[in-house]
Amino acid sequence: MTKQPSENQPLIRLQGITKVYGTGQASMQALRGIDLDVYPEDFVAVMGPSGSGKSTCMNILGCLDTPTGGAYRFQGVEVSGLSRNQRASLRRYYLGFVFQGFNLLNRTSALENVELPLIYRGIRAKKRRAMAMQALETVGLTQWKSHTPGELSGGQQQRVAIARAIVTQPSVLFADEPTGNLDSLRSHEIMELLTGLNRDQKITILMVTHEPDMAKYAKRTVHFVDGLVASDSNNGSVS
Repeated sequence: MTKQPSENQPLIRLQGITKVYGTGQASMQALRGIDLDVYPEDFVAVMGPSGSGKSTCMNILGCLDTPTGGAYRFQGVEVSGLSRNQRASLRRYYLGFVFQGFNLLNRTSALENVELPLIYRGIRAKKRRAMAMQALETVGLTQWKSHTPGELSGGQQQRVAIARAIVTQPSVLFADEPTGNLDSLRSHEIMELLTGLNRDQKITILMVTHEPDMAKYAKRTVHFVDGLVASDSNNGSVS
């Protein structure tokens, strides 16, 4: 996956994606035939009620789950044709993840939390420390590098989580309810940060959110209903 797509070619393409859990009468169809294109430098807000299939779709996009049917192409490569190790490499080198619950190591400093993905890549200590410091600078937290999560506010913890997600310079950032645990002011600060990463670092972002005010920061909003894409609309001018 060394060939980079042009702005006119999808970075991600889903065609007829289905997902069925269970078998027989106990089976449940979470996705019923999803078609979705995501282009380089896109910022997509994914919305929908609980049980609509949006989280299942995001798990497939993030290579955390596999579809029952259909085609998922990343940079033109059919992901279902990859081995488990190749899918793990795709996650490690191309994808970043931000979660509602931050998922930071409690007894570890902000800097060490950000370094963690680089350790998995086998990057030496001096280089990974410099890369982690750069990521913390990007999110405005260099002065808190030695603080543990318990010494940081919720907004600061989410900034550390974002720094950890972008330290590997991913092509795509998946954000699952990134403002769900934050108050209104901190939520807007995090959205401004994500908007800046999309604009300045050209990171493609897919974000699940239940909050219309947060979705407005994205360039597009995709609504899921009953395992299908019910609508896909441009948001116009972005904050």
